[in-house]
Order: sequence, then C-alpha cells, then structure tokens
Amino acid sequence: MNKSLLEQLSPTNSQVIFIDHQPQMAFGVQSIDRQTLKNNVVGLAKAAKVFNVPTTLTTVETDSFSGHTYPELLDVFPDQPLLERTSMNSWDDQKVRDALAKNNRKKVIVSGLWTEVCNITFSFGAMLDGGYEIYMVADASGGTSKEAHDYAMQRMMQAGVIPVTWQQVLLEWQRDWANRDTYDAVMDIVREHSGAYGMGVDYAYTMVHKAPERTQKKHEIIAPVSAR
Repeated sequence: MNKSLLEQLSPTNSQVIFIDHQPQMAFGVQSIDRQTLKNNVVGLAKAAKVFNVPTTLTTVETDSFSGHTYPELLDVFPDQPLLERTSMNSWDDQKVRDALAKNNRKKVIVSGLWTEVCNITFSFGAMLDGGYEIYMVADASGGTSKEAHDYAMQRMMQAGVIPVTWQQVLLEWQRDWANRDTYDAVMDIVREHSGAYGMGVDYAYTMVHKAPERTQKKHEIIAPVSAR
C-alpha cells in the first residue's frame, strides 16, 4: 500500500480545488439538499482560509451557461482569480494544471459539481497524468441523482480516490485542540456551519462556560406572566 495515503491531511501537505460551484450546475443537483451543499462548500472554504491551505477556484462557461460562482464562496477568497474553462474536465485546462503544480502539494482536496462528470474526470486526469492523490469531499459535491453521485464515488474509490467529508477535513487540519492559533476560528466555523455540533458548541460556551452570546444585540427578556 502507498504509505503516503496513510499520512493525515495537514495544512502543509494539501491543497484544495473548488470546481464549478455555479447556479446552473447546482440547479441540477439532486443527491444532496442544495442549501446544505452550499453550507458545506462555504464551511470547507473558510477552513482552507483559516489554515492558509492553497486554494484554486475554477469555473465553466460562466457567461453562456453556468452563471456566477456562489457569492458566499467568492467572499471567502475576495482576491482569488477564477480559472474559466470550456471543458467539463478541469484537468484539460493548462491554467488549472499550472495552479496545482505551483502549490507543490500532491494531496488535492476536491469539492465540485457534478460528481459524475467534472469531479471524476478531473480526478482521473490528475491522478494519471499528474501523480496527485485525490481526496473527494463527498458532502461538498453533488450529482444529478443520488445514484449518479454514489456510483461516481464508488468508481473513484475503486481507482484510488479517498472519500472524505468537509468537517472531517476541517478537524484533520486542526488535529489537536492544543493548537490555539486556529482554535477560535475553527470553533467559529463549527458554530456557523456544523448544524447540531455547532449548536452544542454554542450551548457549552454560554451555559457551561458562561461566555456571552454570539448575537450582536442584547435582547430584552420579558419575564413570564401567567394568564390564568
């Protein structure tokens, strides 16, 4: 077995690529709730920014078909260029190859639309021609049906792609809660994007540790008044 695949993801050995997170592509997603998908994509993006992980944003046929990248994703990387393509396969575009090579990291974390087209073709090309290890973020990617997504994931796994989830990547980068430089920022991402886990963190902060609420406004609390 390739021992490199046993190495934990870290902020210094990995890079991220976001592929075609655009409205027309999202309209076709049926494998995951689309609001959940966007939440997970933006959570992953914020994690990459917190840990200074090199990130590539690529788009396809923006003006003629796919529309503009989610503004929430663009706002995480306000100065990041968008690598526009015509090919469904990002690996077919030299700009994308150059961007990945420049980062000099063989572990590539992929979040994209659609799983069964853009993600799988990029992954196979990057593995075959570039010698990259691909980590497919299953819950920050989507397919045109559950079957399309699931079978694409299975096919990629058979070829050596490693399936992960966005929160798994976040916590693998953090690795140790003693890493205080990123602790607070990670907790901010968790509270905003991690559903029940984030609610639990809010509860623990305010009720157990007596931290102030996150809300910017202090609401008046009106005591109960019995109507009986």
